[in-house]
Amino acid sequence: MVVQRFQAPIDGKLSAEMTAAYERDGVLVLEGMVPRRDCQALMRRAGELVEGFDTSESATVFSTTTRSHDRDEYFRTSGGRIRFFLEEGAIAADGALNREKSQCINKVGHALHDLDPVFDAFSRDRRLSAVAQSIGCARPLLLQSMYIFKQPNIGGEVTWHQDSTYLYTEPLSVFGLWIALEDATIENGCLWALPGRHLEPLRNRYRYVDGKLTTEVLNPEKWPEEGKVPLEVPQGTLVVLHGSLPHRSDTNFSGKSRHAYALHVIDGACRYTDDNWLRRPADMPLRGFDG
Repeated sequence: MVVQRFQAPIDGKLSAEMTAAYERDGVLVLEGMVPRRDCQALMRRAGELVEGFDTSESATVFSTTTRSHDRDEYFRTSGGRIRFFLEEGAIAADGALNREKSQCINKVGHALHDLDPVFDAFSRDRRLSAVAQSIGCARPLLLQSMYIFKQPNIGGEVTWHQDSTYLYTEPLSVFGLWIALEDATIENGCLWALPGRHLEPLRNRYRYVDGKLTTEVLNPEKWPEEGKVPLEVPQGTLVVLHGSLPHRSDTNFSGKSRHAYALHVIDGACRYTDDNWLRRPADMPLRGFDG
């Protein structure tokens, strides 16, 4: 199967063909959405943030295979902060970093869109708002943002998952806006998806149970490898991901990074449940694209 690709509309308003493709596949690829200069501006800003990060503040590794971050307060309280998470392969046996700090960061999250002026302005671009409205989001609220580095040689694998597992509303409403800030290829760990399988129920819930983060298995069946499609995309592409779409990315064993910015949006007309892992401070309510 091949995922249909489109040239991004200038105003962000999706055509009937685009919305039909999204409803059918659970993924929409819009090439040329973000100009090169804007990609470079986000990359520069991310570099500045990393430069200011004191590694003695935290050494939390983000890994979807070991899930060691589940137990870390630094991760669990990041819903209203800008926090830095390390690559598993960047930590030496003695606990020290084994390479330059700039090459050790897995991602930065999860409130860049509210707390950093550069990411705030970008995240509230009118074109992104138009995309959200076009796919039927009645009251878009910007919930979570992540700058993902996918570092050369060690950029960690992200296993098959559905975003609604982690950002759950009743009814389900989350979707992801994933922007390629650099070319994404099979070589450097691009996204893979299972188009059409967003129509299936959630297989897991990641939530608090008795004060502990727990993955509740709703269906133990593993996602199949058959039918998976690589989402190789050029810099500036916007990939819209339905919250129930299974997707993943491989370890980056290449010498090229694969920077991306991801923004997760929920519908304020739906209920964001209290047992979700991502929690915001009481004095930091969610905001929409209009601020």
